[in-house]
Amino acid sequence: MHSNGEGRCDLNLGYDGEPSAISTVAQVTGGRYGRIAMNGKEVYKFATARAPEVLAEALGTAGISADEVDWLLLHQANIRIMETVAKKLKIPMDKVLTNLDEYGNTSAGSIPLALDAAVRAGKVKPGDVVAMAGFGAGLSWGAAIVRWG
Repeated sequence: MHSNGEGRCDLNLGYDGEPSAISTVAQVTGGRYGRIAMNGKEVYKFATARAPEVLAEALGTAGISADEVDWLLLHQANIRIMETVAKKLKIPMDKVLTNLDEYGNTSAGSIPLALDAAVRAGKVKPGDVVAMAGFGAGLSWGAAIVRWG
């Protein structure tokens, strides 16, 4: 997992709140969130650069090469991002799990929702290696490699 706050201007959800002390050592904030702000071109460049890097890092840590990956599962933000990341990793699109066309971008829920659907459909089977990567506001990004079941 990684983060770099310098990218916050490209994808963020502002919060307007007032702190309120609940003790001498803690406070809470009451307020509300604003609208999501995104610079799509910059987020695309960020995601297509960082997702392959963090996946390569996770694969290296797991001792697995990209050609051993049975399924690639990325944050379901944009099909072009998924295609570019798969191409950079030399993983064919028929190994990319996606439900973007059915549900759209479901934010932080996109990876678990797509994984659940793939397991229920019988695509992901016990022993399969699933390489997953997500990215989001801030900017933040991370990856995990799992051997299913």
